[in-house]
Amino acid sequence: MRKSMDIDTIKKFSLEELLQEIERHNKLYWEKNAPEISDEDYDALLQRLEELDPENSLLDSVGSVDVASLGKIVLNKPMISLEKTYFFKDAPKGKKSLLKWALEIKRSDNEVFLIQPKYDGISSSYSNGILATRGQGTQDENVTDKVPLIELETIGYRGPLDRPVRGEIIIRDDDFKTIYFRIKKGDGSSYKNPRNAVAGIMGLKDIKPMLVQGAKLTLVDYDMISYPVEFGEMEKRWALIVEEIETLPYPMDGIVVKLADKKYSESLGFTAHHPRGQIAFKFSGLRKKSKLIGVEWSFGKNCLTPVGRIEPVELGGVTISNVTLHNLANVEVKDIQIGDIVTVERAGDVIPHIVGSEPGEDRKSFIISECPSCLSKLVRSDKELQCVNPDCPETNLQRILASVRNIGIEELGEPTIRKMINALKVKTLSDIFRLTKNDILKLDAFKEKSASNLLSSIDKARETTDYQLLASLNIKGLGITSAQKLLSRYTLKELRNLPQDKLLEIDQIGPAMSESIYKFFQEKSDIIDELLETIKVTDTKGTVSISNNRAICFTGEMPEKRSYYSELASKHGYKAVDSVTKDLSILVAADLSSSSSKIKKANSLGIRTISLDDWLREIESDKTPSSAADGNDGFLPGF
Repeated sequence: MRKSMDIDTIKKFSLEELLQEIERHNKLYWEKNAPEISDEDYDALLQRLEELDPENSLLDSVGSVDVASLGKIVLNKPMISLEKTYFFKDAPKGKKSLLKWALEIKRSDNEVFLIQPKYDGISSSYSNGILATRGQGTQDENVTDKVPLIELETIGYRGPLDRPVRGEIIIRDDDFKTIYFRIKKGDGSSYKNPRNAVAGIMGLKDIKPMLVQGAKLTLVDYDMISYPVEFGEMEKRWALIVEEIETLPYPMDGIVVKLADKKYSESLGFTAHHPRGQIAFKFSGLRKKSKLIGVEWSFGKNCLTPVGRIEPVELGGVTISNVTLHNLANVEVKDIQIGDIVTVERAGDVIPHIVGSEPGEDRKSFIISECPSCLSKLVRSDKELQCVNPDCPETNLQRILASVRNIGIEELGEPTIRKMINALKVKTLSDIFRLTKNDILKLDAFKEKSASNLLSSIDKARETTDYQLLASLNIKGLGITSAQKLLSRYTLKELRNLPQDKLLEIDQIGPAMSESIYKFFQEKSDIIDELLETIKVTDTKGTVSISNNRAICFTGEMPEKRSYYSELASKHGYKAVDSVTKDLSILVAADLSSSSSKIKKANSLGIRTISLDDWLREIESDKTPSSAADGNDGFLPGF
């Protein structure tokens, strides 16, 4: 198992000790293929060296895997390393962020950059029937004898290595899972991870045992997966592209960004270490490895979500002990089990998540078959585990809670709803609107004033919009944004009688969502009738603008930088603004009980105000399931 090295330990090294440590780990990684520390910890060593001695030659050294070579070869276009950054936008003093690098070399805001995966393998080139990997200095290594093991993946082609290409030799994640459990090394042991396997096989003088066992390597063309983005759009689209890249079935340790104009890129020239027209964004500054020590299943309105407990690690100044595992499919694809060494990322989510794992010595599956609340048999639905028992207490609680949030009863939270279910037999949102003050006074800890305040909040929500009502019905995949899209074109009455093919004509309403909506109106229309008896609904057809300029404002001290939430809002169709005006769509507050001027002004203008946690849950529930066809085999088009 690899050793962990925290930042405090690294800071205690003298410069001489630091250099010795880096050189030792270079030898372990490149020559012996036996790394003792993670890539993240190694990168932390280099960052510390850059702070102490920014001109040190070790920072510009180009490592190479010790392969079994047929001899040295000099390529017309040498394979050299890339400049690295660990920061996308905001970098510490003296460090360069990716955006700053792009700003310095772009000729206009329309300059196009290509965003590509940074594969974690062995840099290679194939031309004129010769396969070469990067060596030391100006000479590369001839490894043409390894070609029988290698499958090429390039634009529009997957098959034998038979055409010129520059790329990375790797083992696909799915191949490692399905093939390499039976591949044995010369000593009879198994390979621990794809990176270890690639280096080990490329270091063999005789590959016949690998061919007999069915081992397979993949050479991925660097330009096969590429997202062209204009500089002016890069910041807005970055998070979405990173999310897309992370779903690819390849081992990766970052992202490469380069100029699309090759002639201009080459005109910028090279340093001894890297081309000036490309840069590598390393995940290391945002990720750490830890051990998964337990999992709890959390209830949502439609499914159960696994939440992992890890040995605490520090990420960005915050100690992390809980991580989301997203859903059942994510757990299966990444083959995550209790006891595994997991790579945790905090960027992009308030709740950190796992982006990769390595099998632990003692592994234990945590996938369950019975509902933790009602003990009913769980059912798999697409990527999720669901409890389909209509009387499951926890599932019903979460559905009511989601309805309450979407309809806008601001002062009603999960603990009080739980009390209402247990003491007042509340089962639906309609039941909440029928409660009286005397009913609320029966709840534990409620007195005259608190009961009046809650009743006032419930009464305020009786006057609502049609899209809030629609979002409160808990139709799978349908949140506030999608509901607005639907009801900007049709009234609620028209929508209830709309054929499914008409639903499909609406932008971003895919087959899965249209089927869910159509079935709901066919089978559960009585739920709407019940609600309409207790509330007053305003039609918004033709009156609500569904552009990417819905104004949102944030107030209060939040866990992440304000820029993080602005980027997240943009991704979900909002435009972040700094002040509260009559044109504001929503105010998101870190603390709803605060007496800030923004909250007061929003209340006076009748602008919807919600907590940060509720807004994050709302945009999460508003994700439209992908309608992409199956079987793309890992080949993705550019944006």
